[in-house]
Amino acid sequence: MRLTTKGRFAVTAMIDLGLRQNSGPVTLAAISQRQQISLSYLEQLFGKLRRHELVESTRGPGGGYTLARKAADITVADIIVSVDEPIDATQCGGKENCHGEGERCMTHDLWSALNVRMVEFLDSVSLQKLVDDQLAKGLHVEDRPTIKRAISAMPISKPIRINAPNSVFALGNAFSKS
Repeated sequence: MRLTTKGRFAVTAMIDLGLRQNSGPVTLAAISQRQQISLSYLEQLFGKLRRHELVESTRGPGGGYTLARKAADITVADIIVSVDEPIDATQCGGKENCHGEGERCMTHDLWSALNVRMVEFLDSVSLQKLVDDQLAKGLHVEDRPTIKRAISAMPISKPIRINAPNSVFALGNAFSKS
C-alpha cells in the first residue's frame, strides 16, 4: 500500500481544522498558507470531505469550514476513504484476479490480511487523538487569525469644486449675462 499526497494532505488539513474547531469557520486559504498545500487542491479535497459529511461549509464573510462531527468521532480511515484513497496492498485491488482470469497470486492472503490490519489501525486513530498529539508537542494555535486591512498612507482628499466656466463659450456667456 502506498499512501499518496491526497490522503496525507487530507489528514493534515483535517488536523489543522481540528486544532481550530473552537474558533469558528476556517478558510481554506488559511490552511493552504499554514500547511503549504495548494488552495485548488484543498478545494478538491474539501469538496469530497463535505460530500462524506466530515466537514461543513459556511459561505460569505467570516465563512469557511468546520468539522461536521466531533473530532473524536472522525477516524483517519474516514478521512482517507472520503478522498478516494485506496487502502489496499494487493496487486489486484482485492478482486482475487492477481494473474488474470480469476487466478490468485501466492501472496494474496498475506496482502489481504495486511489490508484488514491497516484499516483496523486507521479506524482506531481518531482526529481528536491527532489534534491532542499536536497540542502535547507544544503547537501554539492562535485564537483568531488577524485580518489585514488595507490602510492608505495618504489621506483621501475630496476634489475641489471650482465654480468657473469650463470652455470659451461658457466664458463668453458668463460675460454676456453681466
